[in-house]
Amino acid sequence: MGMALFRRMLGDVLRERRSELGLTLREVSGVARVSLGYISEIERGQKEASSELLASLCDALEVPLSQVLRDVADAVAVEEGATAPTPLRTQPDQVVASAAA
Repeated sequence: MGMALFRRMLGDVLRERRSELGLTLREVSGVARVSLGYISEIERGQKEASSELLASLCDALEVPLSQVLRDVADAVAVEEGATAPTPLRTQPDQVVASAAA
């Protein structure tokens, strides 16, 4: 279920971004140099996007890859029922000295 959910959420995020920009699949296909059918399958969550393809799509949609991945992670968290994204650790783990030392 995990990868299918990720593919579906990635497609949703990419489609939403494309719609916000008012671009058609054909326009994105031309800029990204990826077949129209393949982009459509990615947006429907039926195909996985390689890292190179995802980078091309992000360039065509004028959105940083990091933003797409954040949006996908947030959507997956909501779908999984998580209340909030898990914060990144900002400080290294503390080491507790042993009493035997």
